[in-house]
Amino acid sequence: MDGRVAWLFAILWLPLAAAADTSPGSASTGPSDGRAVELLSHELAVTLIPARHQLLATDRITLKALSPQFQQVSFFLNRALRVTRIQQRRGADLLPLAFTVQAPGTRPEGMAEREASLSGGEEQAQWVTVRVDAPTGSDRTLTMEWSYEGVLHDPPREPRHLRFVTPSETAGHIGSEGVYLSGETHWYPDVPGARPSYRVRVTTPEGWEAVTQGQQRHKQVSGTSGDRSVTADWEVTVRTEALTLVANRFVKASREWHPPSGDKIEVAAYLFPDDAQLADEYLEASIQYLEAYTKLLGPYPFPKFAVVENFFASGLGMPSFTLLGSGVVKRHYVQPFALGHEIVHSWLGNWVFNDPGTGNWVEGLTTYLANYYYDELTGTAEQAREQRRMMLLGYAVYVRPDTDYPVGRFRRKSDQKDNAIGYQKAAMVFHMLRREIGDEAFWAGVRKLVADYGSSSAAWGDLERVFAETARRDLRWFFAQWVEGAGAPSLSIAEAVTSGDGVPGGMITLRVRLTLVGAAYRLRLPLAVKVEGGTVHAMMVAMDSADQVFTLSVPARPLSLQVDPDFETFRRLAREQLPPMLNLFVTDQERSMVPPAGGTEAERAPYQDLVARLASEKGGQEAGQKPVRAHATDQDAAVARGSVLILGGPGVNRAADWAARGCGTGVSLGRDRFTVDGHTYEGPGMALLLSCRHVDRPDRVVTIFYGLTPPAAAKVARLLFFYGWQSYLVFRDGTVVARGDFSSPSERLEVLFGEGSG
Repeated sequence: MDGRVAWLFAILWLPLAAAADTSPGSASTGPSDGRAVELLSHELAVTLIPARHQLLATDRITLKALSPQFQQVSFFLNRALRVTRIQQRRGADLLPLAFTVQAPGTRPEGMAEREASLSGGEEQAQWVTVRVDAPTGSDRTLTMEWSYEGVLHDPPREPRHLRFVTPSETAGHIGSEGVYLSGETHWYPDVPGARPSYRVRVTTPEGWEAVTQGQQRHKQVSGTSGDRSVTADWEVTVRTEALTLVANRFVKASREWHPPSGDKIEVAAYLFPDDAQLADEYLEASIQYLEAYTKLLGPYPFPKFAVVENFFASGLGMPSFTLLGSGVVKRHYVQPFALGHEIVHSWLGNWVFNDPGTGNWVEGLTTYLANYYYDELTGTAEQAREQRRMMLLGYAVYVRPDTDYPVGRFRRKSDQKDNAIGYQKAAMVFHMLRREIGDEAFWAGVRKLVADYGSSSAAWGDLERVFAETARRDLRWFFAQWVEGAGAPSLSIAEAVTSGDGVPGGMITLRVRLTLVGAAYRLRLPLAVKVEGGTVHAMMVAMDSADQVFTLSVPARPLSLQVDPDFETFRRLAREQLPPMLNLFVTDQERSMVPPAGGTEAERAPYQDLVARLASEKGGQEAGQKPVRAHATDQDAAVARGSVLILGGPGVNRAADWAARGCGTGVSLGRDRFTVDGHTYEGPGMALLLSCRHVDRPDRVVTIFYGLTPPAAAKVARLLFFYGWQSYLVFRDGTVVARGDFSSPSERLEVLFGEGSG
């Protein structure tokens, strides 16, 4: 994420672009090289009046002329704000300046379309072009003072998706429930690509507290009883792309963190009064992550880190603070993929900026370091393996070959396909790079990236140069294959045969033929051969063609062969190779459901909202996905072409017994109990989400969800589509108590050898 706004997750991000200019902070308003003026600093004085949604502001802007022909400069500003006066300071005098205003969607004369687009959120911004007198001083700086005001009233809107979590949508809001003004709001005058410093004085009603980037220097309460206000002074010395300002009725708690080197850092939590008791948990977790990632990435680049509670759903990262929606704050959002992800963005995205002209690498590397590597660093090998497996599953489920695109083209996440490519696949690219060049060169490259590009932009090409330097080798092939090329290898074991007697002291030869569908890839593939006696022999092979034979030697008769057993290599798993799961229903091109039609009205009630939500779906976000069809009977569902969802169990839905046929003998469903994977569950609080292969079409799935009582079903139904990755989940009173997969050797790229192999 970058300094304007950044989403997280596991939940998700809305990164905005930084300037891809050779001179950060420049505006194209004069010479042919596009650099006429550099915006150096803002000194803002802002009054927020939440009851009237109003902002009153002055801004003293300091610029530096880069061209002797400099005569005018264009700023973008929210179209809801009215400029009342612009003056230029000449010594002790303030001289009025002429300015013109152009409507949103246009751009000033002489400004390139690409540069104008760097403002982001163009539909919200008007252009204000100011005529100036060229400065005469040797430093060629000039200062202008703006006065402007207006109403910013865009209440957050909640987007609805079955599963994909997005932040509430707002271009900026001032209201009694809270204040949120981001770079996309354009709440102060700015020029494309600028990275200035800021001083901000914010006045709010008494009982409110404002938070922004940088460090608070001073705060005071003034006014008479009944009409008192709070004024806070903030200083942002680290140059950044954009400034975010929030305000609310916060309770602040803070600690001092003393990193191994450098000055002390304030770690703070600004929470609503109802959640103030959670402050210690967030402060402790923040310090834990800061200490861990300082060792990996270098000194923390800001004077504070704050967790700030937000009045709408969000997981936003700005330089020196993160803005978390109240709902996630209450859910103890301190996991590596959550708070840890935001803290990594302090270095990657908010200190080293992303160059949008060449794709967004920030989310992939941040996901690798936070969502994945923290498990490797502090957890177990099995936890890390499961993370890699889930990255491959996410890509297989959400990215169809005909909608795929290269990692290098990812800009921002708007759906699960983008997440699978820009976050998950990109994270695996960094994992493979680490395996390719080794830990020492990889971590040296990460630290060099932060050190060399701090407070500036880096592109994928810059990353290639950095890692090639630390690895002392050419990595062109790697970045061409994994960053610039779309898709992933579809790998299969075409043949695996043995020869040799296996006499004591002798060796058995294993001939393995691996094939790729489509283009060839350059791969390093781990193999694991389990032999009689239980010993597993691990080896590495290099594959560089679409059809390749490897000859291996093992000391005893092979029992099994696995290719890439720990999911170290990014590859495409075919949908029919995946364990059955709800997400295969969600992403199928054709989907059907069977609503409950039996039982009592009370027994059917917990499923009605799910039925309505599915019926309202107009088709998925992927091209070609059709609306969900509703079928009345199991016979109708059995002949449907796509995957099927059954709502309600035996006695409530006639299709329940049919649904379980594809799961085999290990599954039994009843009105008062159910058996899954050899375990029987009963009791009024139990519910089951179960996915099996369609008995007649194994490339499709049949999923059933039901509770043994209506309350048991109701506690799960609201969040059902957040439980999409396992073949079965068992719930007791809404809490998962068991989960598992019905996996297959094809998912694991495994061959089992019988007694007669040879």
